[in-house]
Amino acid sequence: MPFDDRHIEWLANALAEAAEAEIMPRFRRLGAGDIRQKTSAADLVTEADVNAERVITSAIARRYPGALIVGEEASEGDRSLLPQLGKAELAFVIDPVDGTFNFASDVPLFGVMLAVVVNGETVAGIIHDPVGKDFLIGVRGAGSHVLTRGDERLTVRVADPVPVSQMTGAISWQYRSEPERSRLARNHAKCLSQIGYRCAAHEYRVIASGHAHFAIYGKLMPWDHLGGVLIHQEAGGYAARLDGSAYLPWHIDGGLMIAPDKASWAELRRELWAE
Repeated sequence: MPFDDRHIEWLANALAEAAEAEIMPRFRRLGAGDIRQKTSAADLVTEADVNAERVITSAIARRYPGALIVGEEASEGDRSLLPQLGKAELAFVIDPVDGTFNFASDVPLFGVMLAVVVNGETVAGIIHDPVGKDFLIGVRGAGSHVLTRGDERLTVRVADPVPVSQMTGAISWQYRSEPERSRLARNHAKCLSQIGYRCAAHEYRVIASGHAHFAIYGKLMPWDHLGGVLIHQEAGGYAARLDGSAYLPWHIDGGLMIAPDKASWAELRRELWAE
């Protein structure tokens, strides 16, 4: 079945059903054996991640036979999946629990993220909040909106441009090396305030909805960013890798910054990297 943006509701329901069955019953009920480290003590996987991804992948595979499905956990075991993103006619990219550290720490800031990629272009993104039971949805050329638990559609828009001194934003400087790491941490003080939720899903939501201005990410795995960037762009925002080049589905390095517009992006790039 070819993808049609009228299928967004079905995809959103698939995420919600997996969250209700596999994620929320485990929230604040994880045992010691249900949590494992991946690359560090801050990079975790739980039984909720594994089982939710399995359920979502199975549902999508039944509806879209032949589509490439790139799940965060599946990609850990199959390194051939990521390189296929630029070639697939239709691909779905899944982050079953974004904010796993929060989830495993009993903090209710986590989400389920999905992106749809057609012939190398991200065409739709969904961020589901299993706690609030709503969705942030963006479709290429159709804008972005929150779909509430009561099925109300609320259009979202990024914040108006302001000087750096009046901006609020997130910088994941922990993924940068020295001396850039310390420079970014120091220059963040030039801004009005900062956010840092340890959860890209909620950071994209806050920024796409106009409640904060920017985010800088050093680690570019597609399940963390494809859907969020599409949603942010459809809400009027601007995104690019740190060298100014376009962010594409197969990119896993080069850093990423999102901002209200291109001029704001350039000002942040200048001020936050200043010596």
